[in-house]
Amino acid sequence: MNKSPRKSLRTNTVPKPGARRATTAVLLALSASAAALVVPGPAFARASPGATAAVPPIRWGACPEAEPPYPAPSPKAQCATVKVPLDWSKPKGPKVGIFVARYRATDPARRIGVLMSNPGGPGAPGSDDALYADDPVSGYTPAMLQRFDMIGFDPRGIGRSQNAECDESIADSAPTRPRNAVEFERMRILNGQLADSCLKRTGPLAAHMDGESVARDMDAIRAALGESRISFLGHSYGTFLGERYARLFPGRLRALALDSAMDPSRPDAERYLTDGSVTIDNTLKRLAAWCEKDAACALKGKGLLKGKDLTAVTDELFARADAGTLRDPGPNGPTRTKVDADKLSDFLTFALGKGSPEATAEQLAALYTGKGEVNWVPTGTDSASRLVLCRDYDFRIRDYAQYLAIRKRAAQAAPHVRYNAQSLDTVLGCQGWTMPPKPGPVQAKGDLPPVLVANATHDLATPLPGARRMANSFPKASLFTMDVVGHWLYRRGGTEKAMRAIDTYLTNPEGRPEN
Repeated sequence: MNKSPRKSLRTNTVPKPGARRATTAVLLALSASAAALVVPGPAFARASPGATAAVPPIRWGACPEAEPPYPAPSPKAQCATVKVPLDWSKPKGPKVGIFVARYRATDPARRIGVLMSNPGGPGAPGSDDALYADDPVSGYTPAMLQRFDMIGFDPRGIGRSQNAECDESIADSAPTRPRNAVEFERMRILNGQLADSCLKRTGPLAAHMDGESVARDMDAIRAALGESRISFLGHSYGTFLGERYARLFPGRLRALALDSAMDPSRPDAERYLTDGSVTIDNTLKRLAAWCEKDAACALKGKGLLKGKDLTAVTDELFARADAGTLRDPGPNGPTRTKVDADKLSDFLTFALGKGSPEATAEQLAALYTGKGEVNWVPTGTDSASRLVLCRDYDFRIRDYAQYLAIRKRAAQAAPHVRYNAQSLDTVLGCQGWTMPPKPGPVQAKGDLPPVLVANATHDLATPLPGARRMANSFPKASLFTMDVVGHWLYRRGGTEKAMRAIDTYLTNPEGRPEN
C-alpha cells in the first residue's frame, strides 16, 4: 500500500507523472463498546462468479486537460468513461462511471494485447499509467509501449470516477494512538461517524468500493475493449485487485504480474501488525550492520555507539521515552517537547522505510544527543483507504484490552521498534467502521497463467511474508525478490532489475521462445 498524508478525496485534476511509481473532546461512555461491534452496515448480496454486465464498446475521445502545475498528458493518450453497475449484485440497477485512459501500442504489427494496470493506494487514480505512459522517467520502456495497449483507470470512487467524499474534520479529531479504554472507544465512535459521513456525502457508492467490485469493473472494461483476455500489472494494493480478478475471471487473464504484493489470505489485525512490525525490526538490524561498517553512519562518526550496536541505541531511546525524559532535538540542544514511545515508533517506521541509511542515522544521532533535527511524519490513514481496506480485510478488535494484548505481542516480535506505524494506522482506522468487511469471492473455474510476484525483502507497506502467501495462493507462481529496502520495485533506478524481470514476464509469461 502507498502511504500518503491525509487529504481530501476530491481529485479533479490529472495528477503529475510519477504518482503511479511511487505515498487522521468529548468523553464517551464505555457502554458504547458493545454497540460499536454491532452497528449495522449496508447490506450486500453476492454477485455471480464470473458475471459481467453487458457493456457497449468504448467510445474514445480527447483526454481532459491537466490543471497547472501538472503537466499535460501524452498527446497520444485517449480517454473514455465506462458505465458499470454501482452494486454488482444488481447488474440492472444504478450505474457509476469509470474513467479509463488508453495509450495504444506503437508497433501494431507486434502488438500482444492489452496491459491493464493499477498503482494501488488504495485511493490513487490509475489513469496516469496510460496518460503518462511514454514519460521518460515514470513511464514504460519503449519496448513495452510497442507491444501493448496501456490501459489505466481510476477505480470507482477515486479521481474522475465519481469521487467519494467524507467529512475529514471527523478524522482529524479522532485519537490516532489511544492511550486508554475511553480513548479507544472515542476513536471507534468517531471512525463510525466518519464512515457515516462518507455514505451521506457520497451516497451508496461509498459502500461499494471494495476490491471485488473493482475487479468486476476491470472485466467490464475488458469487455468494452472487445478483448477476450488481458494482461495485468498491479502495484501495492493493485496486487490485491489482480488477485481478486484471478479469483473471479481466471480464464480471462493472459498474464498477471504483482509488484509489492498484499497478503491475500485476509490476515487479522494481529498478524497484519506483526508481519509489518517484524519487517521494520529487521530493517533496523540491517541499518545496524551498515552502521558498524560504514564511516558515513553519523552515530559512529560522532562516537555515540561506544561498543554498542544501533539496536541498543534505539532500546535506550525507548527507555528514555518510557521514562518521559526523551525530548525533541533542537539546533542548540533538547527542546521542551517530549517524545513518547509511540512517536518514536512512528518515526522509526517511516525513516527506516525510506531506505536512506545516512539520513536515518543522522536523525537517530539527533534524538540521542538532543541536538539536530528530526523529520516527524503525521500518523493516520486517509478516508479513501478506509473505504476500501475496511471492506476487504477484517481488522476488527474486540476492545481496548485485546488491543493492548496485540500491541504487546507485536512488540515482543519486534522489540527494537515495537510496531509498524503504517500497519497500525490501517488497523486502527477500521475500528468502529460501520460498513462491515465483505466476504471474499469464491474461486471461479478456469485455468490461470503462470503468475509473477515481485517484492523487496524489506518493504514496510507490503512485507515479504504477505508476498510469499500471494505467490502460494496460485497453482503456478514465481516469487522474484530483491534484497533492498523500499516499496514498489517496478521503476527505473536502483530496482530496474525487477522492472526488466516483470517486462520480460509480461511479454512472454509462458517463457517460450518468440518467433
